[in-house]
Parts: sequence; structure tokens; C-alpha cells
Amino acid sequence: MVRVTTTNRREVLRAGAGLAAGGALAAGCGPGPAALPTGPASAPVSPSPSAARASGRTEVTAQAAPAPRAYPGRPAQITHGPRTRPRVALTFHGQGDPALAHSLLGEAERHGARLTVLAVGTWLDEHPDIARRILDGGHDLGNHTQRHAAVNAMSEADARREITHCADRLRRLTGSIGTWFRPSRAPTASPLVARLARAAGYPHVLSYDVDSLDYTRPGPAAVTRKVLADVTNGSVVSLHFGYPGTVTALPDILHELDRRGLRAVTTTELLS
Repeated sequence: MVRVTTTNRREVLRAGAGLAAGGALAAGCGPGPAALPTGPASAPVSPSPSAARASGRTEVTAQAAPAPRAYPGRPAQITHGPRTRPRVALTFHGQGDPALAHSLLGEAERHGARLTVLAVGTWLDEHPDIARRILDGGHDLGNHTQRHAAVNAMSEADARREITHCADRLRRLTGSIGTWFRPSRAPTASPLVARLARAAGYPHVLSYDVDSLDYTRPGPAAVTRKVLADVTNGSVVSLHFGYPGTVTALPDILHELDRRGLRAVTTTELLS
């Protein structure tokens, strides 16, 4: 059992509304290397009960999060779910301004949607409370490497560290390594990275068949058009935390999915 804290919901929504128009932006998963932090990542520290009370936070005692599971008959790298059922998975690369992440989570929940978040380990180090916030909202939480670097281009030892260090953060915060692994800086994993992910406990690599291209910052209308032009039964959609345009686009995306009879569910639900 892990003792963690979640932020007061009203504070979250106020912060999200205030920062959605101009918060700091995270790097997307497009081509090109990301800037890497220097020095070892610091271990996340949960506030003490007294500090939590003083800051207006609510202390929560949480059970361990779900662990990865194998889906017999599914490929090692999953790009979509069943095409016969009106369900889609909106998956988010977890990095960037946490206020924008909280806004996206709240917006999804208001629409009855559930998301899949692939979190970067250094992001979890900086914002340890967000892991439990994601899970408490009924969303999937997974591994998007420790530093969000080009994992397919790394040596075996370095790629292994990227996967296992993020898994360690997730386990420390939630009691589980997370439900999914997605490589950073690439839509699919190399054979080496897929093998290392399996060795770390992830039976499948989660890819996608719809790329919103929101990390190129084309504006919310373009993000909405791109997703809705390509989405269909069983689609796995790639989106990102950290971009105000994605926050603005999400209500329109969810409204149109609902109009088409497509339900936004976690990837676990999509494949169940």
C-alpha cells in the first residue's frame, strides 16, 4: 500500500484555466532528439500528512495500480483495437505543464471519457502526485521512458535503463510498473526495445493508428480535424499533455466521437 496525495479538484481546474492559454510546452514525440536533463534523476518525495494539510491537499490511501497483462492473439506491438466495436482509445504522452494535464483529465471526466497516459519518468519525479491523480480518475497509466529521448537509437544498456528507471518510478508511486509501454521519439519500438520492454514486464508495446500531430502546434481546429478525419472503430489516437491547443481541442473531439457513437475508453478497456 502506497500513501500519496492528490490535489484539490477546484485548485486544479482554476490552475488549468489560468495556464491553458500560455503554459510552458513540452516536446512532442516527433523526429529529432529531446534536450536531456543533466545528472541523475531525483527520487520523488510525497509530502508529509502535515504538509499536505497545510497546503490544502487531501491525503489518500491507495491500493496498488493494475499491472500489465498479456492479450493472447494480439501482436507484440499494438496499433489498434477491434474494428468491430465502437470504441477508441485516446492516449496521451505524459509530459509538460501539470496544470494542462489536470485540465485535460478533468475535461475528459466531465464527458465520461477515460484516457491512457504514457508518463515520462522525469515528469513523475517532478510531479509525483499526478500518477495517483491519473489512476483515481479511472485512466490507464503507463511507461514512456525515463527521459523521453530517442530510445530506438540507444545502446542496449542505455535503452534498458530508460525503460526500467521509468518503471521503477511508476512502481514506487503506484505499486505497479503501469499497464503499457510506449517508446519515446518513435511510433513503434525497434526489435531490441520491444525485447527489453518484455523483459521489464510489458508484454506489448502500445503504438497507435491515428497521430493527431498536436506536438507540431497547428492549432486546436487542426488537431480536431486530423483526429476526426482518421479515427474509426478500434483506433488508438496519439495526443500529448503540455499543449494548450490540445486542451482546447478535446471537448470538440469528444463531442464528435459521441455524436458518431464512438466511446472513448482506456486501452485496457479497448482490448478487453
